[in-house]
Amino acid sequence: MKYKLSVIKSFSSAHFLRHYKGKCENLHGHNWRIKASFSGENLLDNGMLIDFADIREALDEIIVYLDHKCLNETAPFDEINPTAENIAAFIFAKLQKKNTENAEVSGVEVWENADASAFVTELRSSKIEK
Repeated sequence: MKYKLSVIKSFSSAHFLRHYKGKCENLHGHNWRIKASFSGENLLDNGMLIDFADIREALDEIIVYLDHKCLNETAPFDEINPTAENIAAFIFAKLQKKNTENAEVSGVEVWENADASAFVTELRSSKIEK
């Protein structure tokens, strides 16, 4: 049996899109919503895959770095476009450091509004720092 646990958190920040023609090329803000998921097959002796509190804590460490910032002035988005896709990849890479023997990050979904999101399930060659 495979288990998947998810935690949802949110933060607010501003950004603008480079190399884009449209209103999003101008500075604007979002109330981002993040869903981080960890998966695995083996439960710990206490019947948990990973503690929800550990996922929340890991997300909080990332969010404090991004919250109430202009993302274009915050690494790595000072060099790469702060798209929902790149934000999801950045969070995914950071969460990989929290993988355990029995649970690993399996997906990060980032909503920039109520009806638009980007979902990352693995990282390949990327400018995103791991």
